[in-house]
Parts: sequence; structure tokens; C-alpha cells
Amino acid sequence: MSALVWLWRLLAVWTLLAVSSSQRNGLNAVDFSQRFGSALPSLSRPANASQIFYGVMFDAGSTGTRIHVYTFIQKEPDGLPVLDNEMFHSMKPGLSAYADIPEIAGHTVRQLLRVAKKTVPPVEWKRTPVVFRATAGLRLLPPTKAHALLEEVQDVFDESPFYVPPDSVSIMDGTDEGILAWVTVNFLTDDSQMRSLPLLSGRLHKNAQKTVGILDLGGGSTQITFLPKSKKTIESAPADYIVRFDMFNSTHELYTHSYLGNGIKAARLSALGALGSDGLEKKVFQTSCLPKKYTSEFSFGGFSYHISGVTNGKTK
Repeated sequence: MSALVWLWRLLAVWTLLAVSSSQRNGLNAVDFSQRFGSALPSLSRPANASQIFYGVMFDAGSTGTRIHVYTFIQKEPDGLPVLDNEMFHSMKPGLSAYADIPEIAGHTVRQLLRVAKKTVPPVEWKRTPVVFRATAGLRLLPPTKAHALLEEVQDVFDESPFYVPPDSVSIMDGTDEGILAWVTVNFLTDDSQMRSLPLLSGRLHKNAQKTVGILDLGGGSTQITFLPKSKKTIESAPADYIVRFDMFNSTHELYTHSYLGNGIKAARLSALGALGSDGLEKKVFQTSCLPKKYTSEFSFGGFSYHISGVTNGKTK
């Protein structure tokens, strides 16, 4: 995933827990508020005290697995939580590299959970939700292998002392990935709101005049998401490219699509004719896009690809 995408994990703690398999009706309607209360259990504190709570988010991308441990403060009962702190750690390669040895994927998640245990006070463990979302790295795998990895992660979560909500371990589809990237960028990019963090809602409040679109270039996929200005764009787009959802008392109707296999690494391998090839240890993928004497190895998804330039200007 791109370096920017970690930002939308800030919202993912709130929104992914609220989305139950992205309930869609008509134009893919998504209710981001559903199940919010049960996802982040209330804490027993004095009525006049700020409520502090935590959220643990695993981002399983195509090039690595990252953990984000968030500390939130709920200062106003009817206001939005304020991000107080984030603890981040990552491990490479991505879990798709362990498609044939899922036990190693479980070990990776256990290692990262230690970061959460050190960050969240033990008294809060059982009330702190932990969520795992995989993206294009696992979407590119055969379903049986991806499922085996998810089962391993689920077992690790079930053994942990944290609160494991329903559907806490899954592969995020490209539509949800695009939506959440768009939400986060627009949540964070309004200058007037950035000067007043407790009121942070960016360009998503109902009186906002403008929003920004996103091009999210990951390792295994690319997402394009924006709010169309013209009704013609909505009417002419394929039905599954248009998603409508409610958030912060506003309704948003987005154009969003994920191009699986067009992430920066997967696309490079496709251009070489290498993506999905067998017998990699005996093959050298050549391209005139590289210097003629250049040789190297390119790693992605747990596989190593031998690449080199060619002297005659033709790609093999």
C-alpha cells in the first residue's frame, strides 16, 4: 500500500468496525454508524471526565504488515473522538509471502501484538478492539491460501486478551479500501478544521463546499475515488463503481474503483510478463526498459523474480 494509506487507519478503527460486510442496497448504501456503540465499549468513568479508549488496527498490505495502536479521547459526548497518540510498527514481507506456511503469518501477528500489549494499559485490554484488514496482497492469492492465512490470524486474535469484534479478520475489498482512503483524506485536509482538532471533520461536514479525490497507488492494486460533480458521471459509470453512504449527517455518492494487479509492484511484474509465472528459479525476465547489462532480483508476494536488460531492444 502507499505511504499515505496509513492515515485512513485513523478512521478505520471507527468505521471498519461499524461496517458489517458493507451492507449495500440500491447504489451500494453503506451505514458507517451501524454497530458503532458495540464496537467501542463504554468505559466506566465519572460523567465529567474525558473518556479515553484505544483501538488496534492491523494493515496487512502486499509488501508488509503494520500495526497501529491508537489512543482516543472522547471529550464531548456528542463530539468526535480526538486522536491523542498513535504507536506504529511494521514487519516485512507481507503475509502473502507465507501462503504456503501460514503458521509464520501467525507468528508475525503475535510479534506485532506485543506492541499493543506494551501500549494499551492491561486494565483496558478486554475493552480494546483489535481488527485485521488485508488488502491486495491477499486478494491476489488463490482463495484457499488466503483463507488459511486468515484462519491463522483469527486463532492468534482469539488467544489474545483484546476484544475481538465479529468479522474482525478479513480481506478488505477494493471498494471499501477506496472509500476509506477518500474519507480519511477529506477528514484531514480542511485548513480551518486542522486548526481546531477537537472539531476535526475536514471536508466531510454537511456545509463543506469542496472535496478532494484520491489516487491510492499500492503494491498490488490502485484505487481511484472521487465525488463526481456531474450527474452524467454517475449515470454513465458502471453501477458497481458508484457507492452511496451516510457519515457525519451527510450523504456522499462516490465514484470508486480498485484496479487489482495495477499496484506499483504487481504492474511492474505484469509488464515483464512475470506475474503468475511458474518455475521462477529457472527464468530470467528481460526488458529493454532496463540497462542492457543490468541484472537483479525483484521480490513481491514471497517470490523472487530474476530480471535483466536486453541488448537488442526487445522485451521477452
